[in-house]
Amino acid sequence: MTTDPSLVLRTYADAAHTAYETLTALDQLSGDGDFGDNLCEGLDRVTGALDAHPDEPPYTVAAAVFLDEVGGTSGPLIGLLFQELARAHAASPGEDAWLTGVREGLAAIQRVGEAEPGDRTMVDALAPARDALQSGADARDVAVAALDGARSTAALRARRGRASYVGERAVGHPDPGALGVALLFWSRARADGRAPGDLTDHLPALPSEAPPN
Repeated sequence: MTTDPSLVLRTYADAAHTAYETLTALDQLSGDGDFGDNLCEGLDRVTGALDAHPDEPPYTVAAAVFLDEVGGTSGPLIGLLFQELARAHAASPGEDAWLTGVREGLAAIQRVGEAEPGDRTMVDALAPARDALQSGADARDVAVAALDGARSTAALRARRGRASYVGERAVGHPDPGALGVALLFWSRARADGRAPGDLTDHLPALPSEAPPN
């Protein structure tokens, strides 16, 4: 039995909206400040497309939206993750599809972005999630691993992406891309009835003063 992909994506959309202010404030510290907008708008387009085309494979729909319609650096990278999740679920629509999809999605993201764990990117959430899946962890523990990985980026100085140009300004606060990806794993656990608590329990405090874009 596998968790309903459509429910995962709809839960992810709700989670992104819940975390919108946090994602925006974090991205104002290290990027253009538009990550929250891009993630929420992309997922809203995904849910709209799922409503319009209910027979299409959900992760295939999500991949198409994020690869073709979502701006910013992170949009196409999240699209690669969805693309690999779609391929894995098409080949073997069971829980093992998450391991295959995340493993291959992480590899694709690293080929394109050349980021490694510790560079303060979404890789810092994806790599722990992959490792947890490889160990046989359930959806709850995978979500915890991803959220902990995202939280750990607060101590890192960015070595990739636009955030690498802002020096120490973002240190002390998690990377928005890592947190945004971790929300996917929380959403999967929530859809599976195994969420590790309420989402707001896992969101960091808003920066006291986010600089203008």
